[in-house]
Amino acid sequence: MDNKLVELRVENGVAHVTLNRPDKYNALNIELFQAIDKTIKKLHKNKAVRVVILSGAEGNFSSGLDVKSVSKSVMPALKLLFKWLPGNANLAQRVSLGWQQLPIPVIAVIEGFCYGGGVQIALGADFRFASKDAQLSIMESKWGLLPDMAGLAGLRQIMPKDKALQLTYTADIITADKALEYGLVTEVYDDPHQQAQLFADKLMQRSPDTNAAVKLSINKNWSGTLRSLLSRESLSQIRLLVGKNRSIAGHREIKKSAKPYQDRQSGW
Repeated sequence: MDNKLVELRVENGVAHVTLNRPDKYNALNIELFQAIDKTIKKLHKNKAVRVVILSGAEGNFSSGLDVKSVSKSVMPALKLLFKWLPGNANLAQRVSLGWQQLPIPVIAVIEGFCYGGGVQIALGADFRFASKDAQLSIMESKWGLLPDMAGLAGLRQIMPKDKALQLTYTADIITADKALEYGLVTEVYDDPHQQAQLFADKLMQRSPDTNAAVKLSINKNWSGTLRSLLSRESLSQIRLLVGKNRSIAGHREIKKSAKPYQDRQSGW
């Protein structure tokens, strides 16, 4: 455990990250924001980590912002919102955007409550596996606020604009099945933890450099210009071709060997 508010456990290349404030349904106070931010930075430096499974403790992902805690004084709000330049990410935005910026696949396991800031964090993941009893809500408008944790960076890629507007305007609580229908979650399972582990095992069969390149290419090129897409694809492919994990991948496929991949290249 790296911080009592965030548990980090790494097993066989898979990092299990757990938001750990169960007495408050893993609601986000300033200390939890800081702990998530530190955990993302630690994962970025650990090139042996190849997949992340992100979840909440004791059956809930996160009930969102702990309004009472954050509004006790002006300092927590300043710590969350402060940034040197408008285009930079502040602390509140980094806990969502940071997962997208990790060069490794991130799977969010959503159980129980996933409201407001919890949804924003989950939107930073590459995949969202929900339990059948999960409840989701983009809840900020209920408090007279705008979602401002950079979750829109993920939301705009996975949902039609009218559905995103509908959920954001109304702050409606929706079921996991409805979230799947809207595209807000990737899959709905009886046991999303088990399915996340099975999917992580599948991802571990691919080169960590390839996984990093795929994530970079799709995230950057999804709404980018054609010229930037062509440039990024070519540069990434060259890096893969000269890397040792590319030859290991070929060896594994052609000779059906179990030769292990090396840690992710520097620079991804």
